Amino acid sequence: MILIYTDNSASLQVIDDGNHLSSQGNTQEGMSMTQEQRRVPSGFIYFFGAFGGILFGYDIGVMTGALPFLETDWHLQHSAATLGWITSAVMFGAIFGGALAGQLADRIGRRTSILIAALIFVVGSVLSALAPYDGAGYLIGVRIFLGLAVGAASALVPAYMSEMAPARLRGRLSGINQTMIVSGMLISYIADFVLKGLPEAFAWRFMLGLAAVPALVLFAGVLRLPESPRFLVKNDRMADARTVLSYIRPSAEAIEAEIAQIQDTAQQERQAHQDTSLIGMFGGKYRYLVVAGVGVAAFQQFQGANAIFYYIPLIVNKATGHAATSALLWPVIQGVILVLGSLFFLLIADKFNRRSLLTVGGTVMALSFILPAILKILVPQANPMLIVVFLSIYVALYSFTWAPLTWVIVGEIFPLVIRGRASGLASSFNWIGSFLVGLLFPIMTASMSQEAVFAIFGVICFLGVFFVRAFVPETRGHTLEEIEQISGKKSVPVVEVGR
Repeated sequence: MILIYTDNSASLQVIDDGNHLSSQGNTQEGMSMTQEQRRVPSGFIYFFGAFGGILFGYDIGVMTGALPFLETDWHLQHSAATLGWITSAVMFGAIFGGALAGQLADRIGRRTSILIAALIFVVGSVLSALAPYDGAGYLIGVRIFLGLAVGAASALVPAYMSEMAPARLRGRLSGINQTMIVSGMLISYIADFVLKGLPEAFAWRFMLGLAAVPALVLFAGVLRLPESPRFLVKNDRMADARTVLSYIRPSAEAIEAEIAQIQDTAQQERQAHQDTSLIGMFGGKYRYLVVAGVGVAAFQQFQGANAIFYYIPLIVNKATGHAATSALLWPVIQGVILVLGSLFFLLIADKFNRRSLLTVGGTVMALSFILPAILKILVPQANPMLIVVFLSIYVALYSFTWAPLTWVIVGEIFPLVIRGRASGLASSFNWIGSFLVGLLFPIMTASMSQEAVFAIFGVICFLGVFFVRAFVPETRGHTLEEIEQISGKKSVPVVEVGR
């Protein structure tokens, strides 16, 4: 047993076997943690830290199966704009939810902010299921409210996971967030498939309302989660930070080294009086990292992935003429591909550079979107289901490249002083893309062929690859503080970093 006195308080730190840390003393900070001596397993922390992704995924995926029933129940077959708004309302709310959560997390902490988001998930899910007949305006409004929680989860979970994970495992542990998201989507697709036998007026209501169940599980789990150590250090709660790090770091030396590194960075930031307004982020020394993180988040959605996830039954309907309500097995297939891809990412996350995976993934995704349009020109009589095959290839590459890596990069690229706000900004840009894709896709396919629409998204995929090669630094294996130093080297072009 080793006893360590800290400089920041009169508290005594007790390190047992190099792996457990508790605090004793008479400060308010020390008492706050000694009253909670139950050790929180690291596996529990990482699981429930990422569990918000389940709700994120369920709420963006459930409408895929619910929409065909809602369309029939409310006679919306010829109302493309209404369908687009009902589908994309969650994403519209998420635009604001991400930004608000980022600022709120810097004030009250990541953990408390996730608890608030869980409550919004519960209320929004129940209200969605209780929508009055033909109440499109009501449902759109409720789903915008629900989107606040979805956007909050997209901003809070990556930030929390990256701040809890060691640098050597950050990619893999942050990738758990993506596994949770796609698992939530798969659960929603399976629920839609199982409930399709209900009368249409009840089917879509049960589909939407079931999201309240995992929301309650999330709330119960987060009650036991500790706060992020970096947030605690930033708010001068050193004893609390050491206690939390004792749950997830292997030794006293590793804990003290990380505390010292975080303190050093925080001290430099206080001395510099960095302007953290939106203008300051884009105009100051962090602009390279802000542009890179926000740009990757935006491109992930403008590449058109959610057009597949939201509308695959309608895509199959337009390609084959079969009723959309009979095509609910296809979302399940796409969901299985997403989950398998996310699990594959966990195996390779910290073995390949982020930039390399994004480049390969974006290139194949682009070709998967463009080739169907070329084949339709060269072979007009080709099987119309070929487009679904190519879309499945797109989903497979997306599932272990752009889908998880976007949130890994957002979680690790922003400096501590702007992390909450910058993560929220990146999340908002991500949701702007998601909202526009969800809103415009049915309108675009009503005026042009599906192949042409996806070809446009293919061009955007190529632009995303160019952006990564030109502006995104390599972050694999670097600590959060080392990544922050990149922004200070203004004489080094960002395109050179990570080669």
